[in-house]
Amino acid sequence: MPAPRRRGPAMTGARVTASGWGWRHAGRARPAVSELDLDIRPGERVLLLGPSGAGKSTLMHALAGVLGDDEDGDETGELLVDGRRPSASRGRVGLVLQDPDSQVVLARVGDDVAFGCENLAVPRAEIWPRVGQALAAVGLDLPLRHPTSALSGGQKQRLALAGVLAMRPGLVLLDEPTANLDPEGVVEVRDAVLRSVEASGATLIVIEHRVAVWQNVVDRIVVLDPVGGILADGPTDSVLSAEGERLAAAGVWIPRFPPAPPERRGSPDTRGEEVLLSADDLAVGRVPFARKRAVVVAHGLDLAVAAGTATAITGPNGTGKSTLALTLAGLLPPADGRLAATDALAAGLGAAPHRWRSRDLLARIGTVFQDPEHQFLAGTVRNELAIGPRALGLGGAEQAERVDALLHRLRLDHLADANPFTLSGGEKRRLSVATVLATRPRLLVLDEPTFGQDSRTWAELVRLLAELLDTGTAVLAVTHDEQFVTALADVRLTLVPGTGPASGHSMSNRSMSNRSVSNRSVSNRSVSTPGVSTHSVTTGPRERAGTDAS
Repeated sequence: MPAPRRRGPAMTGARVTASGWGWRHAGRARPAVSELDLDIRPGERVLLLGPSGAGKSTLMHALAGVLGDDEDGDETGELLVDGRRPSASRGRVGLVLQDPDSQVVLARVGDDVAFGCENLAVPRAEIWPRVGQALAAVGLDLPLRHPTSALSGGQKQRLALAGVLAMRPGLVLLDEPTANLDPEGVVEVRDAVLRSVEASGATLIVIEHRVAVWQNVVDRIVVLDPVGGILADGPTDSVLSAEGERLAAAGVWIPRFPPAPPERRGSPDTRGEEVLLSADDLAVGRVPFARKRAVVVAHGLDLAVAAGTATAITGPNGTGKSTLALTLAGLLPPADGRLAATDALAAGLGAAPHRWRSRDLLARIGTVFQDPEHQFLAGTVRNELAIGPRALGLGGAEQAERVDALLHRLRLDHLADANPFTLSGGEKRRLSVATVLATRPRLLVLDEPTFGQDSRTWAELVRLLAELLDTGTAVLAVTHDEQFVTALADVRLTLVPGTGPASGHSMSNRSMSNRSVSNRSVSNRSVSTPGVSTHSVTTGPRERAGTDAS
């Protein structure tokens, strides 16, 4: 049942109506959304679902008035907010995008949250109390002068949400607001949103593939159909009980119908015999903007990445997971300690991956960034996939074979001629993974690889990675996706916040029981996953004099 409401004296929620509305991006043969009829009442809370590519993000951008003009696409029908075109209602609508990086505007946390209020001409005396309340609501406990460049991806997501909540809009639009957050952060951010809309009476529309996060706190579920119109619409319980099986078959994440995990070949005891990359007492960090010394965000790390094994890096936001992944991938130098590629991976290049040329990395270590758009270079999906094979000097026939196979396998073939930047969030993520798979590296480093996926594309992506593991490829993934960890991980390294020197590693005696781990002073436990070897490391920021980790 939906949570009980406490309404204020005034209802300020916006009304959303659509009549035969549709949008086709420029250069695309098929519309992203078509024949949409919709009526959302003021103050309603709506969970917007649909398979990857059904047009959910396109609809959100249209409601926020940021979709573009006639040169960017073709619009049909009518879409209104409070009876007006969305472009005339921008001060009434607040949008949190899938990519929080694209919403960071200013250099300091407080200024960034205040930016929207300033644009709405909120009185100065009212702005800063709003900023403090919004930051507290989303759990971003940082000084107002803290640099936004030093935030993790999950922290930037909280920052973007705080900026929207501070504006107090009548329509709150959230596009995968918890995708890159740790489990505690998911609940914290969801509850912050609920408190805000309860206090203001705002209308809420949220896109979230994982239905379980929102199903008990929304009034209604609307499911978009990829071929046009609406697949299902109604009260939450009614839709999930009456339409659950049909929606799950279409790719919607329904708690009662989870996707089947992939089969792994071979015994867990035989995996990991050939080590590709090892870290000993490793410290990782980056040099913040306008600084000369690296701030170390994780240290005391011991890790061996072996062929045919999957390692999951988990932990709360801000503990250095992405920085660790970039360091292991050779894109950042170690701040301290030792990181070495073995002869099996280095093949005569030397043991330090960060000293290799980009072409040397291509066939050895492939990296998928947290933000897919950071690695797109070409004007079409097909050309994007061909960049890596072409750089390796492969012939035209082999290039085409690899590209076509990945397009088909990851359900991107109908988008081969589309601009990568016009894809949905889930499609962009699959494309970013495919660009790395096209060069067939020995080690894959993936940052949130399942972000934005519906249940079908999630299952297909996980099956593909399982097949690569069975051929000897190693996978190292930063993730908050517990189903991904359960399905694939052989080793789990959990980073937990703390201060001072690293508190060591602990490993459960499961699938990799033959490996020994030094035990310095364990003060935190990682989440236990059956069949997965686990490490837990305490992390905390500290500066290293004279260290340049840029």
